[in-house]
Amino acid sequence: MKVNESSLNLLTTEFAPYLEGSLVDSFFDAFGIQFSAGHWCAGGFSDRFCSSYLEEPLDETAIGQLQRVAQAGIKGVELNNEMFLDSKLEIDDRKIAQIQEVLASHNLTPTNMNTNIWTRARYKMGGITNPDATRRKEALHYCLQTVELASRLNCPSVQLWPGSDGWDYHFEVNYGKQLDWFIDGCTAIAKAAHERGLRFGTEAKQKEPREGNMILNTTAKAALVAKTVNEAVGDRVMGVVIDYGHEQMVGNQPADSLYLLKRIGVPIANFHINAAKYNSNDEDRVTGTDDIWRLAEFCYAAIDTDYQGWFGEDQFTYRMEPVRAMRLSKELFANAMKKALKIYAVREDLTNAQASGDAGEVIDVVKRILTGA
Repeated sequence: MKVNESSLNLLTTEFAPYLEGSLVDSFFDAFGIQFSAGHWCAGGFSDRFCSSYLEEPLDETAIGQLQRVAQAGIKGVELNNEMFLDSKLEIDDRKIAQIQEVLASHNLTPTNMNTNIWTRARYKMGGITNPDATRRKEALHYCLQTVELASRLNCPSVQLWPGSDGWDYHFEVNYGKQLDWFIDGCTAIAKAAHERGLRFGTEAKQKEPREGNMILNTTAKAALVAKTVNEAVGDRVMGVVIDYGHEQMVGNQPADSLYLLKRIGVPIANFHINAAKYNSNDEDRVTGTDDIWRLAEFCYAAIDTDYQGWFGEDQFTYRMEPVRAMRLSKELFANAMKKALKIYAVREDLTNAQASGDAGEVIDVVKRILTGA
């Protein structure tokens, strides 16, 4: 991001009003904020309760989704590897060319390549931690293939969210052996990504689809894996993806995770933003519709730790028209970030209040900014 005295002064002039419409884009440009959306945010949506929430037909192809992301006024888009594979799970050059044409025609920037191995029944018992050695090897090939796709699509990063790696019951797995397999797999993926000039990151989540725990149930554990891989390789080749809603699920303070990663030298590979209640499930609702104090603090931490990557919507707005939902997330996030920047403009006052140890002093510094009074 571009945060300096000159840009901060704009908060009381050009960007003093509520941010909406073209003013959001001007705000992002002025502060160097890179904003994207996962293609899946464009719908359609289903879950175990309802096979489709659509009453009217919606183009659910990758092309249709990309068109709706662009329609929402979003400049970056996250992709997933399955968009580019044939029925044998091999790379389909025709699909790559087709998606590249759509990206170019809508001036969309590919920002991250997700690895959707958890969508395959063959890997329901795990991807790179599958108890079957043959399937474990196949899963690693699948992940390495995703690195190739990220490079060919000019994504700056590639991501592994280990949705099927974990357990459902006590005594189901040998936790130590499973962790070793995961670290070994991540080491191979990280090396391949690094050779291609890409960031590699893994994303923590407490549970779902695994219902005991996913193998990386906290950002701290994901950070430990990344740090272990980086020490083995001798370079910072692996980072962590922070999903705001996943932090909420596990009852973590999202801002705290950013300072943890900075302190131990583990890069942030990407951000996923959304909304979820504290200690709830992975709701993936419109960003900025919950505790604005917590979201603004998260944004402040991103500024204060000098995050320079993308902020990507990761939401499933089942009962809302997806283009409108994506626009709202973009707008509400911009206004939350604006509050964080206004607090950053008075960071010396905040630092002094924090040093006093008096929470009342801290609240006095930020209360008018956060409440809009």
